[in-house]
Amino acid sequence: MIQTREIVVCDMALFGSELRHFYLRTLTGLLEQFPILEFPHKQSFYTLFIVEEAEGEVIIDNQKIRLDAPQVIIIKPRCINSININRKAKGKMICFTEDFFSLRYNNNTLHQFSFLQNDAKPYTRLNNEGKNRWRVLIQLLSEEYNSKKRETQNVLRSYLNIILFELERLYNPIGLIKSHNLKHEKIHEFERLIEEFFPIKKLPSEYAEMLNISPNYLNKICKEETGCTAGDLIRKRIIIEAQRLLHYTNYSIKEIADKLGFENTSYFVTFFKKQTEITPEQFRKNQFN
Repeated sequence: MIQTREIVVCDMALFGSELRHFYLRTLTGLLEQFPILEFPHKQSFYTLFIVEEAEGEVIIDNQKIRLDAPQVIIIKPRCINSININRKAKGKMICFTEDFFSLRYNNNTLHQFSFLQNDAKPYTRLNNEGKNRWRVLIQLLSEEYNSKKRETQNVLRSYLNIILFELERLYNPIGLIKSHNLKHEKIHEFERLIEEFFPIKKLPSEYAEMLNISPNYLNKICKEETGCTAGDLIRKRIIIEAQRLLHYTNYSIKEIADKLGFENTSYFVTFFKKQTEITPEQFRKNQFN
């Protein structure tokens, strides 16, 4: 893999679709039409790969997923991913933005699906029964997408909602989606703030102030809802970004420390080693051995 100075960020304009927030196509010939997807990139939207038959792999933040069986692969916004898939692959790719879904459904509903949580495994297998059910659902979605009838976008949102619930059943067969509660809403808001401010705000107290709650209460609900402290969640996000920059870019360690808002390189190296048990240099070297 060749490192670059910057990671390409893709939005839905990549596909040139009339619907700016929703896109659907077959997997056949995907890379021939959109070769940029083969290289490491970030995206501003969600993608579901419903794979019926394919060869290759999808890499999401260094996790390799082999395309050797029917499965659904979930790519969330801001993850660095690359796609290597054969030309004759069978299946569908569904892309949608949070705004598209949220125009009809409550904002928080999307984030209650377990497969969209921060540490969730990015794929699930399909059995024979699942394959047939998904084929029917995707066929209905495809027919509506191609029809361009009146109220098509509303119908697409409804089908998408059904597909996400079906995916939840596959991904978490014995569990239930968490019911909406104020604590869960606060945690989601906290995670959104971390995503926006982690390079410049690293203390739980800074986020507690923005959330209009006390640091102790923030820490309490984080432990209850995620099993992690508020500080743990902030540090995890910083480490994820550090690992992305070390793996996918040729920035120096000093440049990465600067980008992540550390006062000096030494502090960044100490922080990284405490969280991962290896230095940034060792992490980068290990990725290319």
